[in-house]
Amino acid sequence: MGIMLKDKFGSVFAEMSKLSHAAAKIDETKVYEEANLQLRPYMWKLLDEAFNSESGLGNIENFKAFYDSVVNEGKSGLILMEHYTNLDLPGILYLLEKNGEDWAKDMSSRIVAVAGMKLNEASAGVRAFTEGFTRVVIYPTRSLNAVEGKEISEEEKAAEEQRARKINFAAMRAMDACKKRGQMILVFPSGTRYRPGQPETKRGLREIDSYLRLFDKMILVSINGNCLRINPENPEDMLADILETGKCTFTASPVIDCKEFRNNILAKLPADEADPKQKTVDAVMEYLEKQHGDAE
Repeated sequence: MGIMLKDKFGSVFAEMSKLSHAAAKIDETKVYEEANLQLRPYMWKLLDEAFNSESGLGNIENFKAFYDSVVNEGKSGLILMEHYTNLDLPGILYLLEKNGEDWAKDMSSRIVAVAGMKLNEASAGVRAFTEGFTRVVIYPTRSLNAVEGKEISEEEKAAEEQRARKINFAAMRAMDACKKRGQMILVFPSGTRYRPGQPETKRGLREIDSYLRLFDKMILVSINGNCLRINPENPEDMLADILETGKCTFTASPVIDCKEFRNNILAKLPADEADPKQKTVDAVMEYLEKQHGDAE
C-alpha cells in the first residue's frame, strides 16, 4: 500500500523549501529557470526509493543517437514524452544520470522542460519539487480557458489574456535561446497528467504542431510503470500523490525528422480537413500509444 508524498517526505519538502528561490509568481521576465542543483540530492533520494533496481531506459541506443544529432551535428532537439506522474521529468533525468556514461550525464544536464506556471504558483512545496530541474515556464491554454469560465470582469479577463500572451511570447524566445545553446526541449504533448477513466487527458494539444515546425529532430518517449499515482481523494494536491515503489521504464523511439514526420501526416489528409494541426498531434499520440504497448 502506498503512502502520500507529503507524509513520506514532508520533512524533506520542508528542507527543500528553505533552499528554494524560484519565482512564486510568473511574468514575462521569469520564464526561464535554471535548475537549482542544491535540490537535486533530495529528489534523487526520493527516486532511489520510488524506482526499483529494474527501472531504466529502453532503446538506449536511440537516446544516444538523439544526443549525437543535437550535440555533434548541431540539430535542434525535441523530446515529446508521455505524462503520467510528477516523477516523469525527474525520472528521465535521474535514469540518464545514473546510466554512468558521459554522454548520458551530459544529456541529462541539457534537457529543459516546458512547464506550466502552476508548478511555480501552486504552493511552496510544489515549487521546490520542480525547481531542481531547468524549465521554460508557459501560460497553458487550459489555464486561460479556466479563466474564461470564471465570474470575473471583462477587464480582468483581458488583463489575464495579455499576461498570457506576454509570458508565452517570452517563453518562445527563451526556447529559441535554448536551441542555440544546444539544449534539448522536453514537452508533454498531452499538457497534463493522464487520469484513468478520463481519456481526454491523454489527447495531444494542437499547439504541439508548432513544435514540430520549429525543431529539427525529435524522439518520442513512452513510460511503462507508475510509481506515483494521483490521489483520487485529493487530485489537485500534487503532494498528496501516492508513492509506491516499482519498475519504471522510459523507452525512446528512433530519431525522427520533425518536418518530415509532419509533412507525411499532412500529405495524407483530405484537402478539406478542418483541423490539420490536431491531426499531426494525434499522430504523435498514436505513435506513443503503440510504443507504450509494444514495451509492456
